[in-house]
Amino acid sequence: MVAFISFFVFTAFVAAYSSWKLRKDNFSTKDGYFLGGRSLTGIVIAGSLLLTNISTEHLVGMNGDAYKHGAIIVAWEVTSALALVAAALYFAPRYLQMGLTTIPEFLEKRFDGLTRTIIAFLLIISFVSTLLPIVLYSGAISIEQIFDISGLMGITQTEGLWLTVIVVGFIGAVYAIFGGLKMVAYTDTINGFGLLVAGISIPLLALWNIGDGNILEGLRLVFEKAPEKFNVVSDEVSVGPGSRDAIMPFGVLFTGLIINQLYFWTMHQSIIQRVLGAISLKEAQKGLLYAGLLKILIPLIIVLPGIIAFYYFNDTFYDKKELVYPSLVKKVLPFWMTGFFVAVLMGAILSTFNSALNSAATIFSLGIYKRYINKNANDSRLVKIGKSTSALLALFAIGIAPFIAHAPRGLYQLLQQLNGIFFIPMATVILAGFFLPKVSAKGAKAGLFFGLFFYIFTNFIWQVDMHYVHLWGIEFVLNIIVMLLVSKFYPRTNSFSITNIGVVDVTQWKYAKGFSIFLIVATLAVYILLGHVG
Repeated sequence: MVAFISFFVFTAFVAAYSSWKLRKDNFSTKDGYFLGGRSLTGIVIAGSLLLTNISTEHLVGMNGDAYKHGAIIVAWEVTSALALVAAALYFAPRYLQMGLTTIPEFLEKRFDGLTRTIIAFLLIISFVSTLLPIVLYSGAISIEQIFDISGLMGITQTEGLWLTVIVVGFIGAVYAIFGGLKMVAYTDTINGFGLLVAGISIPLLALWNIGDGNILEGLRLVFEKAPEKFNVVSDEVSVGPGSRDAIMPFGVLFTGLIINQLYFWTMHQSIIQRVLGAISLKEAQKGLLYAGLLKILIPLIIVLPGIIAFYYFNDTFYDKKELVYPSLVKKVLPFWMTGFFVAVLMGAILSTFNSALNSAATIFSLGIYKRYINKNANDSRLVKIGKSTSALLALFAIGIAPFIAHAPRGLYQLLQQLNGIFFIPMATVILAGFFLPKVSAKGAKAGLFFGLFFYIFTNFIWQVDMHYVHLWGIEFVLNIIVMLLVSKFYPRTNSFSITNIGVVDVTQWKYAKGFSIFLIVATLAVYILLGHVG
């Protein structure tokens, strides 16, 4: 009962405080609903970026991978800081100068309307088919395990999972539909603080217990049991037999992972929408770089607990990695804190879920509905369409989520493999738009479709003996070659240049370059200090 009370108190506080803070905001306009009125500050952007990115597929999926394979999985996190530096110094200034609302908008300016529409559809499909259902499913597993929903209600675990997915999906849809981006961003910031507090409490409590009141002694004991699990440099093969089952071979950091990180942190709509909603470039850069610092520290929450779990459980959960993190939480967390922890977990689920819904609604309303269905739609109509889109996509995600079942390679690995279908082709087109002026609209579309079919064929049909992240790198290079070849025969006919239309102040933050250098050095330090452990 105490756990449920603390859960509802914190959840209600987040909703009430955010609603009170935004009581005077106007959500009936296009910018007000989809971009938070272009009023987001650095702290809010950083908190929202963290929670949009970190959800239960990280807490459950990455801790599960760390439990079995060790700290090599941190590559997904710490290298994000480098991409956030690129976002702050290069991409954000240009996006804000152009006054964009969506990334597909840039593609229309640079290429043509059809390229924008194709990318818009692909983005919406990627949200519904990969991110939304996996986030809901992984969250439902955690809540079911920690709260024992099925046991409390006298139903089967499958029924408990369905019930949890429906409830979480419904609450998330309500936030996204009625509050728009600013409500999502504010709730993210509060939940982000809660996630940091609750998330770091799990490894600290575990190490306290292991070390009999001495956290450093507990860390020493965990390290001594399996020092190799603290090594961040993997010796897995990335090409040849066994490469398809590898988790994070070190070599992939220099091929496809670079492109993936660049896409996610500098071009992915659900991430970059916070930047587009910034009150100024200065605040956008603050938010991006603060988020970069948090990404370097976040392995303490989504990797270290998995390694500690090996100390407790040995290889008991090797075949059920998604149960490791909930089991560790139940073991070390005092009962009175359980409700608060689940509330924070719920916040992490809702953040990613809400963000994806809001981004998909923005893309559909502005990029598809207004362009092809109702060109004269006013702001009020667009907001209504956005809300309807969010509701419909939420229903799809809720219906798909329970069928994710047990992913053979782990939830996080499954998400990344599926994301590769969409991320790399779209990244190629956007990067070509910025850096390859000779690429034409026909060339861009040819490279996009080639990339989609190449990855699906080599990873899922022919199944080349190569790690899927390497395939991303090869695909990127081939996409560029296809674009340039097609553009040679069908040259570019339109002109394009980035001009400042004066939507927000684009004065650079004076500490942006210094902070960026610090993040680069910190990222390198992680690999230098932990590259040969064990």
